[in-house]
Amino acid sequence: MKPFSFEYFKPNNIDEAISLLNGYGEDAVILAGGQSLIPLMNLRLARPKYIIDINKIAELSYIKDTNGGLSIGALTRHREIEKSDIIKSKYPILSKTVSLIGNPQIRNWGTIGGSISHADPAGELPTLLLALNGKVKVVGNQGEREIDGDDLFLGYLTTSMEKTEILREVYIPEISPKMGWEFVELTKRSHDFAIVSVAVLMSIDNAGKCNDVRISLGGVGSMPVRAKGAEEFLLDKAINDDSINEAANIASEEAEPESDIHASAKYRKEMVKVFVNRGLISALDRVRG
Repeated sequence: MKPFSFEYFKPNNIDEAISLLNGYGEDAVILAGGQSLIPLMNLRLARPKYIIDINKIAELSYIKDTNGGLSIGALTRHREIEKSDIIKSKYPILSKTVSLIGNPQIRNWGTIGGSISHADPAGELPTLLLALNGKVKVVGNQGEREIDGDDLFLGYLTTSMEKTEILREVYIPEISPKMGWEFVELTKRSHDFAIVSVAVLMSIDNAGKCNDVRISLGGVGSMPVRAKGAEEFLLDKAINDDSINEAANIASEEAEPESDIHASAKYRKEMVKVFVNRGLISALDRVRG
């Protein structure tokens, strides 16, 4: 199928893009990588009247390592993130997660800003953003503001960004080199959409007790979520088979998935248990070196 007719604009800078968004309102959409938007348009599930292509705005593509964290421009391609030496060295969970997105062709075009603002509950990057305590910077006609990852996702393909705002930057706080991590997902085939995904970051003290843990779940509802009950259970506890199994059980109970053509809600809850268990074991292995 082919998309409905639309008008196409290619602004040279952010101000021009914002002006176009303000002018055309809810009838306009931003085109970045297009790996989600174009298929939806071809299937006529999305019918925008105006396309605002931001690919000429070079200032939106960058990776900057600072003392306080990592700043990534919204137009930075997945492939650039996957291959970045800075990210491989200091934020390896991000490098691995991006490598699981689609195939090389998709990663060559897809962007971090597009993936996050699309807000697919099965998407790898929205799920990871929560575990990383990340935030986004958005800009509109009222200026720039920051939105914490926990406040960004409101439901299926829905964020707290205004229709006239553009995601400008993704910010990730610095990760301690002593923190273990893992990102695991269940797919029918390699690089398919995730049925369930789990991101884990964890550190332990000298006594072997957990002093920081983050667990986020994807594919288990209308948006990615933190398994806060499981996190609270693990804090200040010795990390061993028993505590890991119990945390996985708690995370499974916290998940509220729906059944669809890919998997039943019951199956998804069971897979949350399995993959949280795997993620915690792998994170613990990395903590221990």
